[in-house]
Amino acid sequence: MIKLLHIENIAVIEKADVEFTPGLNVLTGETGAGKSIVIDALSAVTGGRTSRDVVRTGAATASVTAVFSGVDGALTDSFGIEPDESGELFVSRKISADGKNACRVNGAPVSASALRELGAALLDIHGQNDGRKLLDEGAHLSFLDAFGELDEMLGAFRSAYKKLKDVRAEIARLTMDEDEKARRIDMLKHTVWEIGQAQIRPGEIGELSSRRELLLNASKLTESVESAFEALFGGDETEGAVSLISNAQALLDRASRYSDALREIAGRLLDLRYSAQDIADELRDFRAELDFSPGELDELDERLSLLKRVTRKYGGESEALEQQDRCKAELSDIGEGESRLSKLEDELWSSVKEAVGISLSLSAKRKEAAVTLQNRVLEELSQLNMPGVSFIIEFGEVDGDNGLNGSGRDEVWFLMSANAGEAPGRINRIASGGELARIMLALKNVLTGSQDTGAMVFDEIDAGVSGVAAQRVGEKLAKLARRRQVLCVTHLPQIAAMADSHFQIQKSVSGGRTFTHVNKLDHEGRKKEIARLSGGENVTAAALLSAGEQLAAAEEFKKKM
Repeated sequence: MIKLLHIENIAVIEKADVEFTPGLNVLTGETGAGKSIVIDALSAVTGGRTSRDVVRTGAATASVTAVFSGVDGALTDSFGIEPDESGELFVSRKISADGKNACRVNGAPVSASALRELGAALLDIHGQNDGRKLLDEGAHLSFLDAFGELDEMLGAFRSAYKKLKDVRAEIARLTMDEDEKARRIDMLKHTVWEIGQAQIRPGEIGELSSRRELLLNASKLTESVESAFEALFGGDETEGAVSLISNAQALLDRASRYSDALREIAGRLLDLRYSAQDIADELRDFRAELDFSPGELDELDERLSLLKRVTRKYGGESEALEQQDRCKAELSDIGEGESRLSKLEDELWSSVKEAVGISLSLSAKRKEAAVTLQNRVLEELSQLNMPGVSFIIEFGEVDGDNGLNGSGRDEVWFLMSANAGEAPGRINRIASGGELARIMLALKNVLTGSQDTGAMVFDEIDAGVSGVAAQRVGEKLAKLARRRQVLCVTHLPQIAAMADSHFQIQKSVSGGRTFTHVNKLDHEGRKKEIARLSGGENVTAAALLSAGEQLAAAEEFKKKM
């Protein structure tokens, strides 16, 4: 569960600390006060996408820190993270106004993608628009697969289906018509010839470029090298350094019989003479390299031009050679097309058989899971003041090769009828906003029913819900919060009354700047806030009395759970 959330310079929140508790944590406040900013901060600290725009105006950086407790040790081990002495996890994210991010877990830096993966295990955030996912019929199959825990079987099917597609593509490539085949052969042969005539040798461009630079500056280099060589070896009228050092060494060598100190100096001079001799020899060799024929520079430029043209076309020296090998291999395959096609036809039959077999097993498992999911969702919806609802999972056949696509052989649609006696229809055509919110809550409750760790976050799950339905949603959240910590942003007094911890988000203006504050409410504060949610700005004594009764009724309900 999440224990603490510390926010600095996120939007209109300059600084805030929110200490969450086990159970149901509710956040309320006026529209625009900043409730969803708290959810955005939770998303950011668990790896959600963010931008420099969240940084408060005038601040250089924004930061969010969260403290999690009761985290499964196996989870931290999988990320190579050491928990602190208390077994808690400290997660932080700093966002700079220049767009840079810094993420840390227990002080160790992690990437945003790693934080996102870890965050998915720590928080399940249900945003304001998540209910709209039900309108996307393409997501219905993923809901069903998640409920049926079919990821492993789906992965096996996708591997078999990919193999099937690869074999079919290879057959199509080898069975192209004669004109297309002739064009392909010409293109492949031209590529092999073009790269081959360049006779590319990895590293040659760099060597030739260095040689070219040398030749372009040969006159300047020659003058410097010859002067340095003369300084070492001497000229017609001067002695060079090698000769002078040799003379000095010989003199000291004769005198060293009388002095150990001079013997050591004479030895160093001998080393110096050898070093000077070696340098002079290297200069002689270098000078020889500066001798070139008048046409060498032109030949070098021509060779460089050819290499650069070919390597630029194919992406580099190594890449060009790899492309040449691929083209040669494909030409060989085309030449052996008939025998290769025969083998591929056998592979295709085997691949189809494997993919179809797995898809049939997967479909059967899906249909089993669908019956259970229908019953579970109906049970949940009946508790959310939708007693006359019908919820049906309908299956259809995929319109694809061999009746398959990348997800198997099934099309899946969620159908519902909100009222008894009415024929079920597709959710994306008939469901209201309030119905979508409750169906999504039911699905969330069913899909996470077996989990007892992590926290669930709901950002305005009450959209389009009121009256008795709102009461049932509040009761469902309270029940859910007995298994998992729940954080919920709401505008409804029925949900707020069920809270185990109630936070009020308030906005104020000071010195021309807007500030948002997060305050934990005591019992009296909760009464006032629930009265405000029910009656608006004018909180009357009757409204306060009613709010107190709501709180008492909520406590009685929670005691009986």
